[in-house]
Amino acid sequence: MPSPHRVVVLALDGVLTFELGIAPRIFGVARGPAGEPLYEILTCSPDGRPVRSEAGFGIAVEHDASVLAEADTVVIPPSHRPGPLLEEGRLTTPVHEALAHIRPGTRVVALCTGAYVLAAAGLLRGRPATTHWQEAGHMQRLFTDVRIDPDVLFVDDGDVLTSAGAAAGVDLCLHIVRRDHGSEVANEAARLCVVPPWRDGGQAQFVRRPVPDLADTGTAATRAWALDHLDQPIDLRRLAAHAGMSVRTFTRRFRAETGQSPGQWLTLQRVERARHLLETSDLPVDTVAHRAGFGTGASLRQQLRTVLGVSPQAYRRTFGAVTSSTGAPAARRA
Repeated sequence: MPSPHRVVVLALDGVLTFELGIAPRIFGVARGPAGEPLYEILTCSPDGRPVRSEAGFGIAVEHDASVLAEADTVVIPPSHRPGPLLEEGRLTTPVHEALAHIRPGTRVVALCTGAYVLAAAGLLRGRPATTHWQEAGHMQRLFTDVRIDPDVLFVDDGDVLTSAGAAAGVDLCLHIVRRDHGSEVANEAARLCVVPPWRDGGQAQFVRRPVPDLADTGTAATRAWALDHLDQPIDLRRLAAHAGMSVRTFTRRFRAETGQSPGQWLTLQRVERARHLLETSDLPVDTVAHRAGFGTGASLRQQLRTVLGVSPQAYRRTFGAVTSSTGAPAARRA
């Protein structure tokens, strides 16, 4: 049996405790077909000593930065500024020396403002990346050679991956599990952590919208009904009728609750259904298209290219259960 993939989390001074726990939690519950752990997770600090958290307490770790040399994947959670960075965007000496342990070719993952560390180390030069929307402008001004996208949940650029803030780190880690081992393993990990199994990296990370009053909510039951009937023709009038609302009221409430129009939401749910079928079955593309509600294989091909940038056959080769790959297309806008 092959050794588990080793993930090393680098905890830096001022680390945010929620994000520090994301990688150990998500990777720690990922299991293979016989229940075997697929990842080994270690946590280190630059010198092996406890680090301060942003929450006002210290965090003890079991390793120093030398374990980074043994990592298959390195994860860098965010820290409170100035944290590991000087004002001019240079790394402090301990952090610079810690990163020097990372072997060439190691997959490196930054959560939220952990992307500052990668940028200061030169690992994002000329690459696409993201960070928390509130810091994206500052980071772009500080590191002009990085292509910052403030409007996505995460960016997968092969061996370097970055996410937006807080829960987007969960999305990115689940994406990595999915990329490594397929949707069934990732979905089970998500279920055990009681989080959504998939949000596409290109989904907007921040939507300015008022929180609806309780009286204005009410499309959840219709969304659940739609998911059970994706293989059938569903238009806006049918959705509104199921919810017992006028088309105008339903559209307004739906957008308030989801941040998307009913049509956008329905298309993405159908794409997700098609992805699942392509990954877990050998059904013909036309059958997948019918079950996902796209009607024809041509329509499915068009939608997959629009949302994911790949054909159904290419997606199946990349993510299918039989031929799982470690490569993946970069995140695209939803």
